[in-house]
Amino acid sequence: MQLHGKNVMVAGLGKTGISLIKVLNKMGALVSVYDGKKKSELTEDTAQFLDKMCKCAFLGEIPSEEAVKAYELLILSPGISLDNELVEIASKSDVEIIGELEFAYRITKAQFVAITGTNGKTTTTSLVGLIFKNAGRESYIVGNIGLPVVEKAIDANEDSWLITEVSSFQLETASTFKPKLSTILNLTEDHLNRHKTMENYGNIKANVFRKQDSSDFYIANADDELSFALKEQCTAAKIVPFSKKKRFEFGVFVADGMITVADGNEKVNAICPANELKIKGEHNLENALAAVGIAYFAGISPEVIARTLMEFEGVEHRLEYVDTINGVRFVNDSKGTNPDSSIKAVYAMGKNIVLIAGGSSKNSDYTAFTDTFAGRVKHLIVQGETASEIADAAKKNGFSNIVFSSGMKESVEKSFELAENGDVVLLSPACASFDFYKNFEERGKDFKQKVCELKNKLEVR
Repeated sequence: MQLHGKNVMVAGLGKTGISLIKVLNKMGALVSVYDGKKKSELTEDTAQFLDKMCKCAFLGEIPSEEAVKAYELLILSPGISLDNELVEIASKSDVEIIGELEFAYRITKAQFVAITGTNGKTTTTSLVGLIFKNAGRESYIVGNIGLPVVEKAIDANEDSWLITEVSSFQLETASTFKPKLSTILNLTEDHLNRHKTMENYGNIKANVFRKQDSSDFYIANADDELSFALKEQCTAAKIVPFSKKKRFEFGVFVADGMITVADGNEKVNAICPANELKIKGEHNLENALAAVGIAYFAGISPEVIARTLMEFEGVEHRLEYVDTINGVRFVNDSKGTNPDSSIKAVYAMGKNIVLIAGGSSKNSDYTAFTDTFAGRVKHLIVQGETASEIADAAKKNGFSNIVFSSGMKESVEKSFELAENGDVVLLSPACASFDFYKNFEERGKDFKQKVCELKNKLEVR
C-alpha cells in the first residue's frame, strides 16, 4: 500500500491502535486517531505520543461527516465494532474501511498461518509457533495472542511466517486476507453481544479461508459439527480434516494410539504417541492434531513436529498449574472466557473440583456449563457481574453448593477453606474479565498473586 502523504484515520487507542499509528508514520502517512476516551482520561505518555505522531485526534467525540470525508482510509482496531457511529459515517462518505489484520496482510511480504475458533486458539498458535521455530523457520507469533500483526508485518520478508491467532473481531473486516494455512478449531456460542447470531458468528469465522486458493490448506475439525459444516464455504483450498475418532486417507487422526498424518499419496506418518503429550485433556488433543496438520502441510518434518509436541507444556492462563498448598492444587484457567472453554477445563480436571467462576457478561447461556458439575465439581464460588446468572443456572441443574464472593481474594480464601487434601481449586470463569480487570491475563495474574499471598500467610502461622 502506498500511503505516503495520504490521510489515514486509526480507530481505537489500545495496543493495536498504537502499533498502527507507529507503522503508518513509518510509511509516511498523515495519521489521525479516534477513541471514545477523552484526552483527560489518557495517560501522560499516550497523550504525548499522540501529540508527536498524529496530526489530529478525535477523543471522546465522533468526528463530523465533513471531517471524515478528508480521509482515504479508516483502519479499525479489533475493539471497534462495525456498529460504531464512525464506521457508519465513513461508509456514507465512501472512505475505505479495513481492520488491522487486513491492513497487515496488504503491507507484508510474509506468509500467514491463521488460527481461529472459539477455544484453543492461543494454545494452538503457541504450539505451531514453537514447531516453526524448531524447524528453523523465520516466524513470529502475532495477533490476538498479544503482539499486533502489523508490528511484524511491516518488516517481514518473503521467507517469514506470521503465525497468527485470529479473532472474529479481526475477521469481520478481512476482505482480501489469504493465509497459506488456516484452521477453525471449533465453534461454540461466544461474542453474541457483538455478532448477534451463531450464523453471523460462523460466517465471520469462515473469512479465514474464503480467499484461499488451490495452493493453500484449510485444516478442519471433523469432530466439531458446527465448524466442520463451514467447509462447504471453502471452495478452493485443500481441506485437511482432523479427528480424534475417525481415520482418513487424507488427514490427521489418531490410529493405534499414535497421532498420524495421511497425505493422500499412500504415505502415512506416525508422528508420536497421543498419551505422551504434556498438554492434557481431549480439547488439547484436538489442538495438537490441528497444529500437526498445519505444520506437516507447511512442509515441516515429522521428526521436528514430534519432538515439539512432546516438549510443549502449554500457555499461561490456560489450565496452568500454580501451586499446591496443604495437598490442594491451584489451577489458573483465566483464559476460560466462555462456557464451552470452561466446560473443557472441568472435563480436563476430572473430579474433586472447587470451581471459581464468573466475570463480565457476553450474553451467554450457562446451562450446559453447570450441567457438567455433577460428579466433578464439589463447590462453586461465583464472583463478578455474572455471579447470579451462573448460580441460577447451577441451581436449575440441581447443584446447590454455591458461595458468593466479592472478588478474587475472597474467592481464593473461600476455595481453600472448602477444599480437602487431593482437591483442585480451578479458576475457570466462563466469562470475560472486564467487570474487574483489563483482560484475562490481568485476572489470571491476580489469581496467582492471591494464591501466593495465601501460601505466605499460612507459612507465617
